[in-house]
Amino acid sequence: MQEVESDFTGTTATGRPRRRGSSCCSTEAKKQSKSRMRSGPMPHDTVRKNNENCICINKVSVPLFGMRRSRLRAPADWKVAYYHCVSRVVDRRFVLEQAEKRRFLELMRMYERFCQVRVVTFCLMSNHFHLLVEVPQRPSLMPSEAWLLGHIRDCFGEKTAWRVEEQVRQYRQTGADLAAQQVIAGWFSRMWDVSQFMKTLKQRFTQWFNKHHERRGTLWEDRFRSTMVEGGPAALGMVAAYIDLNPVRAGLVDDPKDYPWSGYGAAIAGADAARSGLATVSNCLARRELSKGEVLSHYRRMLYVAGDAGDLITQQIRRDAGRAKAGIDREAVNRVKAQSGELTVREVLRCRVRYFTAGAAVGSREFVNAVFDSDRDRFGGTRIEGARAMKGADFLGLCSLRDLQKCVITPPSPPEADAASAPSV
Repeated sequence: MQEVESDFTGTTATGRPRRRGSSCCSTEAKKQSKSRMRSGPMPHDTVRKNNENCICINKVSVPLFGMRRSRLRAPADWKVAYYHCVSRVVDRRFVLEQAEKRRFLELMRMYERFCQVRVVTFCLMSNHFHLLVEVPQRPSLMPSEAWLLGHIRDCFGEKTAWRVEEQVRQYRQTGADLAAQQVIAGWFSRMWDVSQFMKTLKQRFTQWFNKHHERRGTLWEDRFRSTMVEGGPAALGMVAAYIDLNPVRAGLVDDPKDYPWSGYGAAIAGADAARSGLATVSNCLARRELSKGEVLSHYRRMLYVAGDAGDLITQQIRRDAGRAKAGIDREAVNRVKAQSGELTVREVLRCRVRYFTAGAAVGSREFVNAVFDSDRDRFGGTRIEGARAMKGADFLGLCSLRDLQKCVITPPSPPEADAASAPSV
């Protein structure tokens, strides 16, 4: 009798025959594999590398390409770091109206204060937002417990501070000193960290939004995107201007001062926190401490004048960026424009620039290479240098960590669909 090869081989854990070629993993193991693909290994997991494309977590094979990579951070010894953060509403729906933007700003300022970061400038649109965040270095020696309780009280009120203090006291009364220290450490872990600031801000706003609109589920389409920005005048000034010119690119206003949901518009309207943030950029551009009256006028010149490469601000930026040409007369600028030559700073800031949102790090060649060297294992072994020249326009000698190729610069889109709902000012 001719022997026929069976389609089944062996049995499963429940005694059922297993089909040939099927996975030997149980249903629970498959669920665990999918979970690990999303979140990566847990601290208690046993992890070993099977091959170049997958690892084994508790005997479950997980593809490496399915695991989320950690965010690019500034080295721990840097005194301060700047991040351009962007997040969009799910399906990019236009749902952020005046009430939502007002509440978002309230929460942003609350958690900015608690997390010990500074929002240099911002722009809230109807389906996304931009933040330029300054993150100081985490202290090597943490403040006292009394300082923490006072800080919680100042930011969130007496009731929240009392709950934390009571929780710590009860742990210590029962001899659980380690648990008490973990509570304190948990609060400190939310400070001096851009990821914790953005996570808390987005979560708290989503909770308010869902309750306000009687809905459930996620509000944001993905985790936020961030690009490290050098603290020098060229990179910091250009990215700040790019953020504040967002409503101009969208066709909502002709003058950025007329858009109240941006850092510049809020500063013009008299918001002290917004004016203080822009002072960081203006002082960097001027290389000195400017008065309150000088801050906005200097920043406005950056928004409007710096594109004509013959003015003093652009000359200074070019010198700081190491560019040889320090100034071009207006006739030469107009002639290059007529010949469809390289875009000026003023022109490019009125376009969408992917370098500022997807470039990973933006700044001078030395800055980008320093970021590259601080996290060398993230990149391929054949890559020698991290800095890539930003192409497509006159970026004043700035470089990007990512060598973007497609849709680097795109012209401004037509006015947003809900432009009519924008506040009249």
